[in-house]
Amino acid sequence: MECPFCNPDKEALLYEDGLIRILIDSYPANRGHLLVVPKRHVESWEELREEEKLALLRGMELAMEKLRGTLKPDGFNVGMNLGRAAGQTVPHLHLHVIPRWEGDCRSPRGGVRKAVLDLEDENLNLRERWVRNRLSGEEIERLRAAFSRK
Repeated sequence: MECPFCNPDKEALLYEDGLIRILIDSYPANRGHLLVVPKRHVESWEELREEEKLALLRGMELAMEKLRGTLKPDGFNVGMNLGRAAGQTVPHLHLHVIPRWEGDCRSPRGGVRKAVLDLEDENLNLRERWVRNRLSGEEIERLRAAFSRK
């Protein structure tokens, strides 16, 4: 299988530098869901070099800044699924940056801690939700323009 983060779809690519890429998530948990990925193919946190770890954090901050400026979210969920047991489906380390708005779900309490509850993720069975959560062409262009202004 070809790695989708090593060879990303050009439409999904918002930003890249020597160490990271910022991509639009293909299966967004919410509108504006972005991924920050190291350019070098690594599967685990331990494989990252220190400069890549710092670049991921800078990428997270950049993604949040650009999302704040274009989509105006009220908050964010940020996290990584490290290993298959933790739900990692693409074997290339990646950081999720998920914008959140007041009222976007029934009960946001617990945030990422809900990941360890034995509850089915409503997004995984609702393809129409992925489609609904995808950004419009206009929103993508506004976000792309924001990243080009770095």
